[in-house]
Amino acid sequence: MKVTQLRSDIGRKRNQRESLRSLGLKRINDVVVKEDRPEIRGMIFAVSHLVKVEEVE
Repeated sequence: MKVTQLRSDIGRKRNQRESLRSLGLKRINDVVVKEDRPEIRGMIFAVSHLVKVEEVE
C-alpha cells in the first residue's frame, strides 16, 4: 500500500499524530510503502482524513 500524507497533523488528537509517525509520515507530501496488514490498516483508518492510500503490487 502506498500512503501519502495530504494534510497536516497540527491540532489533531495525539493518537492521530502518533499513527502518522508510526506509518513513517513526517510532513505533507511524504510517501511510504507499507505491507497490507491489519495493524497498518488500523493506523490508516485512524488518519484516513489526512492521507491518500493507493494499492501497489
